[in-house]
Amino acid sequence: MSEPTPKIVFNPEGNSTGDACVPNISPAERKKRMDFGILQLVITFGILAAMLYFGADKLWRLPLFAMFSSGAVSIFQALDKT
Repeated sequence: MSEPTPKIVFNPEGNSTGDACVPNISPAERKKRMDFGILQLVITFGILAAMLYFGADKLWRLPLFAMFSSGAVSIFQALDKT
């Protein structure tokens, strides 16, 4: 038989357990971050499609990494509730 998964202890004295992840943003803020992340990714992929269609140089596509990263980070924050 397998042992139960141990709880993560947050108390410095070590005599109580808690949840592994406590949300620190409200549902409204999570929705705002999710909406921003999705919009950012849609815009980024739209610009990328236009650049590929018009044959833009690879160096012109490099700044899209920052836009893609900000959209992805927003979505990850919304999903992780942080």
